[in-house]
Amino acid sequence: MGLYANYVFPHLLDWVMQSPAMAEQRPRVAGAAAGHVLEIGFGTGLNLPHYTDAVKRLDAIDPASVLRKRVARRIEQSVVPVHTHQLDAARLPFDDAMFDCVVSTWTLCSIDNVQKALGEIRRVLRPGGRFLFVEHGRSDDPRVARWQDRLNPLQRRVGVGCNLNRAIDRLVCDAGFELNRMERFCLRGTPPVFGEHYLGEASR
Repeated sequence: MGLYANYVFPHLLDWVMQSPAMAEQRPRVAGAAAGHVLEIGFGTGLNLPHYTDAVKRLDAIDPASVLRKRVARRIEQSVVPVHTHQLDAARLPFDDAMFDCVVSTWTLCSIDNVQKALGEIRRVLRPGGRFLFVEHGRSDDPRVARWQDRLNPLQRRVGVGCNLNRAIDRLVCDAGFELNRMERFCLRGTPPVFGEHYLGEASR
């Protein structure tokens, strides 16, 4: 999986993540951020055009460093100051209560120790700060959920660790967040087994 994960998959992922249906959701999450912001799972920087000048500094983390020239161009075009870090979300080297907002877009599906990562996100978020996210995950329809469970081992291989069947709302609440807003929908043009989505805001 090394060649595929390191060289083929980043190009495939960057292409998939630019779909019009996903682009519709990005401003609803990144566009709502303000102050000192931490982005979990920066990827190739596709959220950058959707941040506004209400963001004073963006610290962006990702465990991988891929498509560097493409990412550098996107950072150069950003209206907010961006500081990138190659880090695992389960081990954040930031002070407690350091950030006003944390942003996660299609990231919680692929973090190995997602509960520890959510605990770290909560730790570095200031009291009253906002955790803004859009994620795909487990369907409430038992038939769809069963198919997600069946397909998940294959999805993890093809998607380099991406899981279809995580119940995002439960994970966020179990980490101690207060869930302030949650929308559930199927992403336009996507089969439910892949398209079940959670868009929400939580606070510490």
